[in-house]
Amino acid sequence: MTKKIYISWEDFHQHTKALCQKIKTRGTYNKIVAVSRGGLIPAGIIAYELDIRNNEAINFSSYDNNEQRKDEDIKFEAHIGEVDAKTLIVDDLSDSGRTFQVLRKYYPQATFVTVYAKQKGAQQVDIYAEDMPDEWIVFPWDVEE
Repeated sequence: MTKKIYISWEDFHQHTKALCQKIKTRGTYNKIVAVSRGGLIPAGIIAYELDIRNNEAINFSSYDNNEQRKDEDIKFEAHIGEVDAKTLIVDDLSDSGRTFQVLRKYYPQATFVTVYAKQKGAQQVDIYAEDMPDEWIVFPWDVEE
């Protein structure tokens, strides 16, 4: 993975709105749990688009800079209350699917959504907006001016 794909703010917003349309076809939800940090921005957009005011965050870290942590080194902290079938757990990208694989063990009833999914990561996502190739994704908030 040496090639980089840059996502613009406009594309990210439009893709997140497309994700909202897909979510609407699956039912109604009353809680959003963002996977911090990548899931915070799409969770905010989804909260507005779907008019969901109950929002929480999970602190989950499986990377140190660009290096993936070993399973035993993954850090996970959540004080999010009840999670049920009306809960969306949101992240920006499902790359390998590891994040959702871990979280699904704790929150099996939730619906897991991302804006983008790579082939391997798509297996762990219930709903996503865009397929992505196995390249490094650079989000608009990661671009240095």
